[in-house]
Amino acid sequence: MIHYRSQDLSKKQQYKFLSGSVIPRPIAWLTTQSKDAGVLNIAPFSFFSGVSNELPLLSIAILRRDGKCKDSARNILETKELVVHIVDETLVTEMNQTAASLAFDESELALTSLTTTPSKTVAVPSIAEANIRFEATLHQHIPVTNEDGQVITDLFLVNVTDFYFKESVFDQERDYILSAKLHPVARLAGNQYATLKKEYTITRPE
Repeated sequence: MIHYRSQDLSKKQQYKFLSGSVIPRPIAWLTTQSKDAGVLNIAPFSFFSGVSNELPLLSIAILRRDGKCKDSARNILETKELVVHIVDETLVTEMNQTAASLAFDESELALTSLTTTPSKTVAVPSIAEANIRFEATLHQHIPVTNEDGQVITDLFLVNVTDFYFKESVFDQERDYILSAKLHPVARLAGNQYATLKKEYTITRPE
């Protein structure tokens, strides 16, 4: 085995090793809105997962840049609202466009051909083209600090208030998401992404 001690690695190496090993990762494609100007922010984040079934919680980690909150994190902290969309193969190009770094008062929507639709429970608009989306509110904000006490990541636990599934990817009789119809996209490392090529079943032990 090739061995490294984390204390001997640069931050870039640590990120490369984690993002290249913890794969594939689902992508949380977020819409958030600035509190004062109402500017719509759209951005993808792949440090993302489910948390609980007692409450419908999702986790989203948003890394800070030079110690500063990213626009999505700032908006969530100020408005306590967001919409999480699942990225499928038809939306990859548009998703990638929204990863651009823009000024706080500019919307990534202008970089795409996406359209928005009103949400029911939150004020933040949703992406109409997404096959799955979750309206959500902030449940808990966990500032992750380094050894010097500086916040390096904003970890959010968000509570899903509304679930939306397009009929083409959802079996209503079984309450089952049709992953083979959804064609979700996962993040790997760097500029690499992956799709579901094959599914198989393994029965869990009793």
